[in-house]
Amino acid sequence: MSLDADYTHRRKRDKSEERKARKAERKRAKEEEEARQVAELSVYSATDNPFHDVNLGQQFRWHKKNEKERKQGLTVVESQQRDALRRQEAKEELERLNKRRAEREADQRLREEEEIRMQRLAESAQMADWLSKEEDFQLEQERTRAAIRIKEKRAKAIDFLALNLRYINPIEEEQDGVEDEELEIDLDEPYNIIDSLSPAQVEELYDDIEKYLRLELSEVNIEFWTHMMVVVKDAFDRIKVNQQMGVEAAAAVEADVNNLLRGKTYDHLVALQRQIQAKLGSGEPIDVDYWEGLLKKLIVWKAKAKLKGLHEVVVRNRLEQLRRRQRDEALQAQEELLAGVVKNGGKGDRVIPEVESNQETVAEEDKEPYDRAMSPALLDIRKLPYEERQIDIVTEMEDLRSILDQRRSIAASRFIAKAAQAAAAEPQDTEAKAIADMQSEALYRMEAERDVDEEEELFNTEENISHPTSYNWEDKYRPRKPRYFNRVHTGYEWNKYNQTHYDTDNPPPKVVQGYKFNIFYPDLIDKSKAPGFKIIKEPGNDETVLLHFFAGPPYEDIAFRIVNREWEFSHKRGFRSSFDRGCLSLWFNFRRNFYRK
Repeated sequence: MSLDADYTHRRKRDKSEERKARKAERKRAKEEEEARQVAELSVYSATDNPFHDVNLGQQFRWHKKNEKERKQGLTVVESQQRDALRRQEAKEELERLNKRRAEREADQRLREEEEIRMQRLAESAQMADWLSKEEDFQLEQERTRAAIRIKEKRAKAIDFLALNLRYINPIEEEQDGVEDEELEIDLDEPYNIIDSLSPAQVEELYDDIEKYLRLELSEVNIEFWTHMMVVVKDAFDRIKVNQQMGVEAAAAVEADVNNLLRGKTYDHLVALQRQIQAKLGSGEPIDVDYWEGLLKKLIVWKAKAKLKGLHEVVVRNRLEQLRRRQRDEALQAQEELLAGVVKNGGKGDRVIPEVESNQETVAEEDKEPYDRAMSPALLDIRKLPYEERQIDIVTEMEDLRSILDQRRSIAASRFIAKAAQAAAAEPQDTEAKAIADMQSEALYRMEAERDVDEEEELFNTEENISHPTSYNWEDKYRPRKPRYFNRVHTGYEWNKYNQTHYDTDNPPPKVVQGYKFNIFYPDLIDKSKAPGFKIIKEPGNDETVLLHFFAGPPYEDIAFRIVNREWEFSHKRGFRSSFDRGCLSLWFNFRRNFYRK
């Protein structure tokens, strides 16, 4: 029993020690937390803090809120529960805001990645477009060089092939130019050109065909160059065989194969290819080398058959183009001939009697019955003045007889003499006016398209002249106002006052520092007298003056209101007063006065 009592005593002692240890641990953790809080607040004290709070070390209590809740009948527990609920809602709201912000940031990253991807795709597409344009440009340059070499009689074999390929597609009327008038295609098949080439030229032709094949994009053109490459490669292989076997032995083998395949169409060659392939795959005892060689030659003849068909299309399109050009030239010549006949007929150079007789017949059919009111009243000869009584009197029948005689004489002659050239003065004047208008328009556009500086503004406000000028040439020429395009130069004046009260971020008001007047007089009658200007001061107005411009006929005077300040007449200061090519230029800046103490 003593052992059990001792065991029980030791067990109770162990439990009390564990309890003390846990309690000490909790106390130590509490002290550490209080020390941490004190360390946070140790920077400031109740008497020294930027918040001016004497209760900085105490927990904040909202006494007015607690008093209000107490008046409302809320207990401390309910108030704490409400505060806890409010804090929980604020915490949830903060979590929701953080979640939405994270989603926005994720969406922003996705948008940026998509924009970067789209930008890369656009750049890739643009780069592909540039490469395509570069290839098109290179191909067009190769074709142009081929045409130039043909015209200059120094063409290569590839040039004739490129010329044939130029007409492989139907040529539209708007593409039917005159730059290929000197280019004539060869009526023979394009592969026949290889027979006249040396081994070095055949190798060069093969390289040139590879170059065209890399640049071409049209399926028809690619097909043409592919078949042509097959034929050229076969010719190059034949040259090597001739060098190894000898010309006579190679020619004998070549003749047998050509006799077998010559004259067959493309469809027959395709059928024969199937038969040869079936024979080679049958396993029968045959001469494999012969049939394999025949199969290789058959592929070459298939390419030749395709090239022959394409060449027939080329010849047909070229002939159609020539026929169309001949028709157009014939129609143009016919129109020019008809235009010349109509022009001569309008000038009275040629008279057709049959037309006039028909017109007379129609006029007689449409003639109204005569009425006495159609004729003027008969005058008494005795009442006429003496000079008029001495004039020869012509009766109606004599007048009709004279008109008929003149008409018969004109109808009897095939042509009549041209009228005097004095009447041509008016079209020349009209043409001169048209040219002058074009020059004026060109000068005006050139001045209007000139960039306006940062310190310039347009100044096209015209003032009405109080006393309009009456011109002594108004009965001969129609007065009109000249065209103009003016600018005003503005800027800042950094005097002592403005330097004191303003700066570059807050500048002073702009002031007028000069003008540029451009008045256009392209149609002056008397070009020996240049237009001028004068300054008109108005009484009672010292701020502004009128700048009055005047010129000769057919232009009216115009005036502009400008600032009344002293001008700077030095060319180094921008002054310009000239009249050139129908444009009066008056540029000037105002004098700037500087004072020293």
